[in-house]
Amino acid sequence: MRRYAVVRVAWDDEAKVWYVEKSDIDGLATEADTLEELRRKVPIIIQDLLEGRADRPEEIELDFIAYAHDCVRIAT
Repeated sequence: MRRYAVVRVAWDDEAKVWYVEKSDIDGLATEADTLEELRRKVPIIIQDLLEGRADRPEEIELDFIAYAHDCVRIAT
């Protein structure tokens, strides 16, 4: 069985980390210095979260949706 999940991540400007803001995977929570590092960590955490569950899928396809906010000051 294959499952699809959305992982919404956001940038915390104060802490200077990317973090899982919301996810279709119950209990998924982590943060990392870079978006790439976060994407590497998430599959490992999902495997740990689903280990031993009878209803775990054989595979989960993840869609990462990232949000960041920047401000550009225009010189006059």
